[in-house]
Amino acid sequence: MISLFPVLGRALACAAGLLALLAPAQAQQAPAKELRTAFLIAESGFDPAQVTDLYSNTVVVGIFEAPLEYAFLAKPVRMRPNTAAAMPEVSADFRTFTFRIRPGIHFADDPAFQGRRRELVAEDYVYAIKRHYDPRWKSGKLYLFQNAKILGLSELRTRLLNEKKPFEYDTPVEGLRALDRYTFEVKLAESNPRFLQVFTDGSLTGAVAREVVEFYGDKIGEHPVGTGPFKLGEWRRSARIVLEKNPGYREVFYDEEAPPGDARLAADAAKLKGRRLPLVDRVAIAIIEEPQPRYLAFLNEEHDTLERLPNDFAEKVVPNGRLSADLAKRGIVLDRYLRADVSVSYFAMEHPVVGGYEPHKVALRRAISLAVDLEREIRLTRRNQAIPAQGVIAPQTWPYDPAFKSEMSQFSLARAKALLDMHGYVDRDGDGWRDQPDGSALVLNYATSPDQEMRQLAEQWKRNMDALGVRIEFNVAKWPEHLKASRAGKLMMWGVGWSAGAPDADTFLSLGYGPNKGQANHARFDLPAYNALYEKQRAMPDGPERKAVMYQANRMLVAWMPYKVHVHRYFTDLAHPWVVGYHRNLFVREFFKYVDVDTDEQRRRRRAS
Repeated sequence: MISLFPVLGRALACAAGLLALLAPAQAQQAPAKELRTAFLIAESGFDPAQVTDLYSNTVVVGIFEAPLEYAFLAKPVRMRPNTAAAMPEVSADFRTFTFRIRPGIHFADDPAFQGRRRELVAEDYVYAIKRHYDPRWKSGKLYLFQNAKILGLSELRTRLLNEKKPFEYDTPVEGLRALDRYTFEVKLAESNPRFLQVFTDGSLTGAVAREVVEFYGDKIGEHPVGTGPFKLGEWRRSARIVLEKNPGYREVFYDEEAPPGDARLAADAAKLKGRRLPLVDRVAIAIIEEPQPRYLAFLNEEHDTLERLPNDFAEKVVPNGRLSADLAKRGIVLDRYLRADVSVSYFAMEHPVVGGYEPHKVALRRAISLAVDLEREIRLTRRNQAIPAQGVIAPQTWPYDPAFKSEMSQFSLARAKALLDMHGYVDRDGDGWRDQPDGSALVLNYATSPDQEMRQLAEQWKRNMDALGVRIEFNVAKWPEHLKASRAGKLMMWGVGWSAGAPDADTFLSLGYGPNKGQANHARFDLPAYNALYEKQRAMPDGPERKAVMYQANRMLVAWMPYKVHVHRYFTDLAHPWVVGYHRNLFVREFFKYVDVDTDEQRRRRRAS
């Protein structure tokens, strides 16, 4: 008789072994960690050379990597290597910068690579920078490189434009070249002590593979391929964006140090230390322009974080700047901060009605500015989530001075009316509205968007201009449409925000620099005396002398008024208690990779509720 026990024992052993083999696979099939959030403005695309808006760039920096980055939690801000093997070598005159890229970094897999694994090399950074000079891509960030005066690149661009030839990427230039497989060098015509800051922003100097651009052509904005922690997984234009973890992302581990005195961040940093980045498997971003549904989606736990609490809810959610008791009981995390930004309304300086440098045109712009009731705007529309701006230099950037005061924030209807009367802007036909000095109608046309906050701001503009006796009409369209028209110089007035990508106010002074027309300088202001001041401060090291020049330029913008600078905004971010490590560093847009979702805590909280 044959015993069945050995056979049964072998079968059980095989089954146990099979289960052991399956266990890791089953663990890998656990529900993916997903961070859910929302943007309040639609994206425009994901090509670093083409996009300029904050929200598109926020996605772009999760995909494309610059050689350097800012430490996520560090205060004050601190620069460190990212794809670079070490901090770059910088010449004593701040004109030559040598970067060495870490070997073994790879782009995310893509059909453009035809099945091969594509390593990041120095030439990818050279190519990425050159793309901003290629007229085909109409880069709105070109001014950042042209202002730095990289030797030979602007000259190459100008020659090819004059000859009506495509941009020649393979033509060598003195100022930008790969020295070997992993080393590239940038040479400038002038000293630029802060030039390294442009290499911390993946939306500006993120590495781009040439074969990807050539593969997708004009559709490159729909097919971003970088070396970063995420890749584009899903995109429904103006509705939904999904970033998925890049499986080929190199080994990078959480090693952040919380600022002194922040117990929450210190605990989160200790919990996350040594964890491999990114910490979540995907980031799902909804586009919700109206404030109420965006806030309710967070409140109903459909989203994990809420960036920029709508002002309509500020008094209830953060009375006196503190989180309300009911939300605190739910464990919701508050991160409230004064942004390094300005909210401006620009006057198109080339427009026949509001533009020009003649005394009566300057008087018109200054009168309009004086008629803007900022206190009412901040109190009623912005719900006290802003402070009045005195000029373009913003908080969190050097050399912002909270004690500086100027006419920019003043409200005086009487002075505004007197200025217009003095310069001939009076009612000539008896219809109750002021006309231009030559008798033609004075009608302002202000570009705005259909969302609730913009409607409320438009109402404030209407109220202010009615009191001044100036007619104002509103051009309502989506933000990307206005951006395109503005860059082409087709708008009279537009209200926009401008935020800093680095802790220096040069980015705000660039709003008035003549060569930046159609890029940062949407007002198209072009005054030789201002341009000289801007160029002078750019070449100076930080210190009292540079600060004096920057404030002289700032005062000049107040005097000529190409921009009515309204406010610097407070932003309030909220996060549910299962979001670990949430923090807003104003100069680290790619924060998604540092944030974790504690799914156990998420389930526990939901069961408790």
